[in-house]
Amino acid sequence: MVNRPRSMSLAACISAALGFAQTGTITPNSMVDGTRAAQVETPKPVLSAESRGDIFMARKMYREAIETFSEGSPKDPVLRNKIGIAYHQLMQLDIARKYYEQAIKLKPTYSEAVNNLGTVYYATKSYRRAISQYKKAIKLAPDSASIHSNLGTAYYSRNLLALANEEYRVALKLDPEVFEHHSSYGSLLQERSVQDRAKFHYMMAAIYAQDGRNELALQYLRKALEEGYKDRKKLPDDPAFAGLRETLEFKQLLALEPRVL
Repeated sequence: MVNRPRSMSLAACISAALGFAQTGTITPNSMVDGTRAAQVETPKPVLSAESRGDIFMARKMYREAIETFSEGSPKDPVLRNKIGIAYHQLMQLDIARKYYEQAIKLKPTYSEAVNNLGTVYYATKSYRRAISQYKKAIKLAPDSASIHSNLGTAYYSRNLLALANEEYRVALKLDPEVFEHHSSYGSLLQERSVQDRAKFHYMMAAIYAQDGRNELALQYLRKALEEGYKDRKKLPDDPAFAGLRETLEFKQLLALEPRVL
């Protein structure tokens, strides 16, 4: 057996010891018995106040998110808007409105904040003011499916069904999945609450059916019936569902007596 010269082994040990003494870690070039030591770990990047706040928002830890966003610049419209959203989720609407207004003052073209101000008015049933804000937001961001959806919902709440239908169709054209998104954080709120959910879901079923999206149409139609849709007798003759009438799923749905939730 050939032995390694003692002088080489000793030199490697001394080199490794010096490297550890200088840095507190074994350096990549240190050699002990011919084996390369572990690489020095790269330090993790420091997250911004916005990024850390977004993590809290995703976890629905809204008060922690507010504290974290507040660590950033008070002149940052994005942070003002996100603090507003956190207060909105806590249903502290007056405070939320104040922060949305601050964001808009800092950046008048901030469509997300204008939209979110509209959602405050919607939540307090000030539908005319909500519609006004949504229209302003659409002028700033005409391709936003969520804002068109919000405007449609505000029209719906004022029983302006034709206008609501039109806005919903624009929203679906811009984003076919706009009504299927679910999120409690971000920079823009999408309004989901309506008073007559049965009627709303029936409208959505009709829109999806006319667009040939039969699976979603049936899902929303089932929701409408379970929520007590009142004009069920008209359903078989509704022209919106002409393409579904001969399908087994539609016939089964008509034959069921859904339990009203």
